[in-house]
Amino acid sequence: DKKVLLTQFLKDNDSGELNSIEKLGDNFVVFKGDPVKKFFKFMSPEEQMVTRNEHIARFRAVTKKASDENFDLLIMDELVASINNGLIPLEEVIEFLEEKPDTLEVVMTGRNPDPKLIELADYVSEIKAVKHPYEKGINARVGIEK
Repeated sequence: DKKVLLTQFLKDNDSGELNSIEKLGDNFVVFKGDPVKKFFKFMSPEEQMVTRNEHIARFRAVTKKASDENFDLLIMDELVASINNGLIPLEEVIEFLEEKPDTLEVVMTGRNPDPKLIELADYVSEIKAVKHPYEKGINARVGIEK
């Protein structure tokens, strides 16, 4: 059995995927952080600083845990958005990717990855949103997005 570790950046810890993941068993571990209740661009400078400090600390903790505890797969949801918003230094992510154990696969999600991340990656996929209920002011729905 493979050991999987997941963390989500810039999210509120209340999503449909987390509800499903909890049913997968002990080999799938969720590393939760402080919930983010609004988009980063709408935060005050103080809220941004608190979020930045929490995210960098969580990035360091989750990557250490993945390496130290011999996880097979580390999923960092919205890590690219965290980098693009200045929450986690790109250089630190690159250093982790270059030094991680060979047995650890890493999945990072988010839009507009830096070319350096693309160069280091084995796979790069792009999912394009064509239409989303949020654009009509519809909040996350229980059982669908939440």
